Amino acid sequence: MLGVTPDLIASRAPLVIGVDEAGRGPLAGPVVAAAVVLGAAIPAGLDDSKRLSPARRAVLDEAIRQGCGWAVAVVDPDEIDRLNIFMATMLAMTRAVAALTAALGCETREVLIDGNLTPHGRCADWCWPARAIVGGDGIEPAISAASIIAKEWRDRMMLEAAAAHPHYGWERNKGYGTAEHMEALRLHGPSPLHRRSFAPVAQLVLI
Repeated sequence: MLGVTPDLIASRAPLVIGVDEAGRGPLAGPVVAAAVVLGAAIPAGLDDSKRLSPARRAVLDEAIRQGCGWAVAVVDPDEIDRLNIFMATMLAMTRAVAALTAALGCETREVLIDGNLTPHGRCADWCWPARAIVGGDGIEPAISAASIIAKEWRDRMMLEAAAAHPHYGWERNKGYGTAEHMEALRLHGPSPLHRRSFAPVAQLVLI
């Protein structure tokens, strides 16, 4: 879950890394974080992944993975239930940045994170200068790239999960609590990929 380009490996300049996550709100599936260092040729049209069409997002995902340094970290539902979703997200970000910085072997100047909080002081392994930017996935290209990578990676995981657990419509809702998903939960109960600490799932388990 890592990709780096030769020009980034050869560079010794301090890195600026963009970080974002996908999957904080769904009732099922993992939370995924991506860390990205932009390459020399920045893909045109980077934006918040939620503002891009699926077709455009797929094209940009391929361009980012071909021309930039990137890493993805996945925290599964059982770990989400053990930690809580906020800490699981912080952990996923930490793992993604750790993998990318280890692969590139360069000093990190700053890690730019979408939102208003960072893993600094929250995850023991976080050791990089960090800055949170509210709305950063729409204004900072490296964060935009990370949002695209994270979203596409998680969507592919949920499509695979939908094939194994066809009742819930994950190919359409990606694990979010849509009416279709809630009705399937009521009829079939939770799958191994459901987050049992989330209230809609927990309440059904107790019924």
